[in-house]
Amino acid sequence: MTKPGTKQPPESECQTAFQALAGLRRLAFGPSNDAVRLLLCDLSESPVEVGELDLFHVSEIKRPKGGGFEIKFYDRLAALQLLLEKGPEAAGGHQEGLSEALERSARMLARHSGNDAP
Repeated sequence: MTKPGTKQPPESECQTAFQALAGLRRLAFGPSNDAVRLLLCDLSESPVEVGELDLFHVSEIKRPKGGGFEIKFYDRLAALQLLLEKGPEAAGGHQEGLSEALERSARMLARHSGNDAP
């Protein structure tokens, strides 16, 4: 909920911020099973379709000259720290109530349809 008299950021900024926070939550709390699966699989015996793997947590993949893989992950602790700096709502808590969220959504829909909502 915004304070009376404060200017709300444009919708695109809100959406970008929401996506950034969703990405941080995914880095901090999401599974990295597919990266481990890629690391442990024997590509000569059972090829893995890389496009089907969720490698969101992976920052770098290397194949050293000696063979094998080297996989580096994004820092989960850094993602958690950024979420905590943004407050409990960024870490997955809910700051506004259901009725406030519905009212805000109704105003946004009205703006897009050309109707002015109070």
